[in-house]
Amino acid sequence: MSAGEAATSAGEPAVSDTAAAPAPLLEAHGLTRTHHGEGGPVHAVRGVDLTVRRGEFVAVTGPSGAGKSTLLHLLGGLQRPDSGTIKLDGESTAAYTEARWAVERRRSIGIVFQFFNLVSNLTVADNVEFPALLAGASAKHARAEREKLLAELGLAAKARSMPGELSGGEQQRVALARALVNQPRLLLADEPAGSLDSKGTREVMRLLGRFHQRGQTIVLVTHDARLASAADRVISFFDGRVTDDASLGDDGDDGKDGGGRDGGRRGRTTGPARVVELRD
Repeated sequence: MSAGEAATSAGEPAVSDTAAAPAPLLEAHGLTRTHHGEGGPVHAVRGVDLTVRRGEFVAVTGPSGAGKSTLLHLLGGLQRPDSGTIKLDGESTAAYTEARWAVERRRSIGIVFQFFNLVSNLTVADNVEFPALLAGASAKHARAEREKLLAELGLAAKARSMPGELSGGEQQRVALARALVNQPRLLLADEPAGSLDSKGTREVMRLLGRFHQRGQTIVLVTHDARLASAADRVISFFDGRVTDDASLGDDGDDGKDGGGRDGGRRGRTTGPARVVELRD
């Protein structure tokens, strides 16, 4: 007789032998998105299923035009899918209005773009503080979070500078600080090093890895194998579809807790994380 059965027979509430697993942070099922232009329809995303668990660092890789950025925009509510469903923390977003998505992006979803999207007439400090104030934080709290992030990212001395006075790598670090100031559950990064040189790419890679080690959930879109090597799971994307989904960890796990279509395939010892080395 199991412990649960024994408790029930004794008149006590049964206790499950295993605790229920928490819902994935992000789930997408059957996502499709078609762009209509002068050249005819472009099927950017074709029936994509994706699961991201808390604390995962997932890189979505593929050539330009594969639909990676469109997929990321769907996951962040910047675009609406033609069909399919998205769940955040187990909650369906089907009924989300534009205003509700905007609230989620202020409070729970940080987004980093390739071209930074900083407000050119605001200082670095104001660019980082602004999302916190929009989310309802007090001025004191927003300032404290800004100071902490800028110090960690080596930008404390640039707090009163304007974005146009910074290098590309510095602007991207400011964009990262802005995306993280509200401590979002999910960080979406769309080609964050696409306009940077090798040094800037290394900086972004190391910073993403650092925040991931602290438990930050990240979904990164990139065509750069160097950036993908920082992730612990890589999804190959081509022609609007997922063509491969593999974990890069070498922890010997049996793969049962993986988020990929094949359970994560942990224990893999090949792939970008094993063949790409960055040198200063």
